[in-house]
This record gives sequence, C-alpha cells and structure tokens, in this order.
Amino acid sequence: MTEQQTASSDRYARQLLFAGIGRQGQERLLAARVAIIGCGALGTVLANNLARAGVGRLLIADRDYIELNNLQRQVLFDEDDLRQGLPKAVAAVSRLKRINSGIQLEALVEDINAENIEDIVAGVDLVLDGTDNFETRYLINDACVKAGKPWIYSGVIASYGVTMNILPGDTCCLRCVFPEMPLPGTTPTCDTAGVLNGVVGAIASIASTEALKLLVGSGKVRRSMLWMDLWENASDQVEIPRQPDCPTCGERRFEFLETLGEQRSTSLCGRDAVQVRPAGRERGRLVLAQLAERLRPVGEVSYNDFLLRFRVNGYEFTVFPDARAIIKGTDDQMLARSLYARYIGA
Repeated sequence: MTEQQTASSDRYARQLLFAGIGRQGQERLLAARVAIIGCGALGTVLANNLARAGVGRLLIADRDYIELNNLQRQVLFDEDDLRQGLPKAVAAVSRLKRINSGIQLEALVEDINAENIEDIVAGVDLVLDGTDNFETRYLINDACVKAGKPWIYSGVIASYGVTMNILPGDTCCLRCVFPEMPLPGTTPTCDTAGVLNGVVGAIASIASTEALKLLVGSGKVRRSMLWMDLWENASDQVEIPRQPDCPTCGERRFEFLETLGEQRSTSLCGRDAVQVRPAGRERGRLVLAQLAERLRPVGEVSYNDFLLRFRVNGYEFTVFPDARAIIKGTDDQMLARSLYARYIGA
C-alpha cells in the first residue's frame, strides 16, 4: 500500500468500516464530481459534509458575498472572511482546502443562468441545490432532466425544511410537484421569515447522505419528498408520482432554459439603480398589500395601488404589480438580482 493510499485509509477509516460504503464505495466517492449550486446555509453544510466524506471534485457556485447575518447558519464562514469581503464560493473553497487537501475544489463566482447551467451539469455526476430561489431551481431541473443527471432539491425557511431526490426517468421532477413557479413576492424568504440553523443542518445532512447513496450506487435512495418542522416536532414523507403531462420530464419541453435566458436586469444610466424583472412567461399580478405585510418587519414600507416602496440596509426598492422592481443604491446587476431574490423572492 502506498503512502497516499495509507493516508486515504486513515482519513476515511470510519466510512471504510461502514458496510454501506466500504472500500469500493470510497473509491467511487473519490472519483465522483458534484456541483453545489448556492453556498449559503444549505450549501455550506452540503459542501462541508461532502468534502469531509472524500467526494473527489466539488464545484461550488454562488453569486453572493458574505454578510454578518450569514454567520448564524453558514458554517464555512467566519468573521475574518467577513472583514475581507470575500465571495461566498471563494471563502468556502479556501476553508475546504484546509479541511481536505486531497480533493479538487473549484469556486465559481457567477450568477447561475440559462447560459451556464448546462455546461455545469454536463461536467458533474450529481447536482445539489443550495439555492434560495425557485428561478434557479427550475433551471437546475430543466438542465438535469435534459441531461439525465440526478439532482437533490432542498429548501429551508423558518423552522421548516424539505428535500427530495430527483432521478430523471425514475422519480418525479420538480415541475411534477410545482407545475408553476411561484409569483415573486408571494412566498416567504429567509430575509423576511428568518431561519433556524438547526433545520439547515438537519435538511442538509439528510441531503448529503442521499448524495453519498447516489454516488456509491446504493439501492436505498429515497424516492419520496421528506419534510420536517423542528419547532413543531413534525415530519413526514410524501410519495409523489411522475406526472405524464409534466412539461419537463413528461413532454421534455425545457421552457425555463429558454425563457430564463432572457435579460432580466438592466442598469439604469445615471441613476445608481438596476431594474429587475421576472423572466419568461406571464407571471400574474402581485398583491402589494400582502407583500407589504411580509416586508414590514425587516424594513420601511409604503405602498399604494400602483407601486410599493421598501427601504432596507441602504437600498430602496420600488416594486410594481407585475413584479418588476427598481433597486436603487447599486449599479451591480448581480447584486441587484441577489437582493431581489432575498426580499421579493423568485
């Protein structure tokens, strides 16, 4: 046995002893390629677990930067990262390299969109959802179903979390479960409803274990949606069959890869502002009064029949009933899209 093999055996000794993985399974993990899309609360726990487990190549993609409130639940970051103003993907990879120097790690500081998602999916064996918005999840779903690649959907809000393995050709896909993308402003976000770090750890640990099962070829992969509410002490699994008329996995129409490739944000010349609009098909109308109630706990809100104004952390949002928003205080389109996803939702 070479010195490198001995070190590997020592590092992964407890997994080698576990019958579900063993030496052959560990070799498969070391040869595996995984993309984690989003490196916030869920993404950091997923990346931490998979890097320590010896997944051979991890691509970590995120468009955002570290903020103080992230440290409550995003386990790869600390106050030094915050002081340096590091992008989340860069800080995560730096930390993971100190945890496991024997694997390949790549940081992608980009907005995930229809122009790059298919290339990302083509280069990996599995995609994990660490995102905070449905827009990106529908893109992942389209790209993975089109390529026949498995992915794991996960989400957390407040004390509630959900996760589901999506195995193209076998299980239902995301659009079987949610046929229409929620209208921006109609669902809570972590920035409006909060989130407990315990539910993040619970859901991400379940999802990362399912990832190990998929990568080693276990027959014990879950084929149901699992949800839990840690505050209410409730959990369940829901069996959801494939829908033959699902546009994505049934009819193989990848509408989000097409419609979400449209330009969604535009810097407004001379105004230090960016316009962000929901992409693709007809989305319906926002009820501004309901959005105001959601936003009021986290910022200053006023509205009338025609628009809503929201001020938070030095930014001013003007939101229209068609879900279009002008975000004043930045000319950075990537930042504006991130702010839109955080407070308005997508």
